[in-house]
Amino acid sequence: MDLRYGMNPQQSADATPVRPGRWPVRVVHGRPSYINMLDALNGWQLVREASRCLGRPAAASFKHVSPAGAAVAGPVDEVTAQLHGVDRAETGALTSAYLRARDADPKSSYGDFAAVSHPVDEELAELLAQVVCDGIIAPGYAPGTVGRLGRKKNGRFLVLEADPAFVPPERETRELFGLRLSQQRDEVPCAETLLENVVCGALPTTAAEDLLLGLVVLRHTQSNSVCYLRDGATLGIGAGQQSRVDCTRLAGAKAGTWWLRRHPAVRALAFGPGVRRQDRINWQLRFIEGDLTADERARLSAALAQPVPEFTAGSRAEWTARLKGVSFVSDGALPFRDNVDHAQRHGVDYIAEPGGSIRSTEIEDACREHGISLVRTGLRLFHH
Repeated sequence: MDLRYGMNPQQSADATPVRPGRWPVRVVHGRPSYINMLDALNGWQLVREASRCLGRPAAASFKHVSPAGAAVAGPVDEVTAQLHGVDRAETGALTSAYLRARDADPKSSYGDFAAVSHPVDEELAELLAQVVCDGIIAPGYAPGTVGRLGRKKNGRFLVLEADPAFVPPERETRELFGLRLSQQRDEVPCAETLLENVVCGALPTTAAEDLLLGLVVLRHTQSNSVCYLRDGATLGIGAGQQSRVDCTRLAGAKAGTWWLRRHPAVRALAFGPGVRRQDRINWQLRFIEGDLTADERARLSAALAQPVPEFTAGSRAEWTARLKGVSFVSDGALPFRDNVDHAQRHGVDYIAEPGGSIRSTEIEDACREHGISLVRTGLRLFHH
C-alpha cells in the first residue's frame, strides 16, 4: 500500500503486511499517511482492549501517536452536551464514548484521528461530520455512514476498517538506522488481577474500573506517561516526557482545566452566534489560564455577547478543591513522592503504579498521608 507520504511530506512511504495477504486494516476511503497509520493502529488496539476489559464501547482521540483522550460509554455531562449540541438523554453508547474521550483535551483533539471499538452508526457519523477530525478507524460502518464521512475535508477524510479477528504476530520488529530490533509482543492482559495488591486504602468498583482503563490507555501512550481518570474517562494524559513528575504536572494541569471548564464563571461565557465551536473552546481555555494579553482581552470581548464574568483566584481554588474521586495511573514506578503530592492537588484518591522503586516506601507514606489508596500492579507499560 502506497501511503500519501511518510512522517513528513518530503518522505515517501508504504505499508506491507508482515504476513503476506493478511492485513489488520483496510482503507475504505481516502489515502492515509505514515502518521495516520500509526495513530489508527495504536488507537484501534487501545479501544479494542478497553472494550474487552470493561465490557462497554470504547473510543479514543489520537494525536501524534498518543491519545489526547479515551473513554468508555457513559453519561455525557451538561458541559459536553451543550458544547456539541447533543441531547444527553438520547446520546447513544458509542457516541457518548467518543464525546467523553474528545472532551478530555478538546484543544489537542482538534484534527484528531478517532478510534472506536464498535461499528460506526448514523449518530456517530453525524457527530464526526461536525467536528474537526481527520479520520477514523472502526470494525465496521452502518450503511450510508462511509458516504457521509467521505464528504468531509473535501473528500480527504480517512475511513479505515479494522479486522476484529486479526491476531498479530508474537514478535514485533522495527528497523532503525540500519538495525533491525525485535521483541516479544506485550500480551499481559489488563485485568482485575493486576489490582489485587492494594498496599493501603480501599478500592471501590468504580475506581478499579478507572484504574484498569488507565492501564490500557498508558499501554498505548508514548512513555513516560501518566493519566488522570474519573467515571470511565480520562481527564488528563501526560505523554512523552523525560521526567515523570513533569508528566504528572502536565496531565494534572489538563485535569484541572477539564474541571474548571465546569465552573459557573466559565459556563457563563456567552459567545455571539457567529463564534465557532473550536474558537469557543480555545477562548474558554485562555479564560481559565488567566494570562490574557491586552489584544486577547479585546478579541474575547468582541466574541462575547455579554461582558466577561469575574473569575477570581479564590473562586478557582474553591472550585478546584471540589474535585474528588479521581484515579491516577503511571506506566512506570513512581520514583519520588512529589508525584503523589502533585496528584492529590487534582482530586486523586486512587493510584496504580508498578512499584519497585528504591523509594517505594516514601510513595506509600505519601499516599497514607494524603488518604490515597495505593495499588501496586507489578507491571510496567512503557511504549515507544
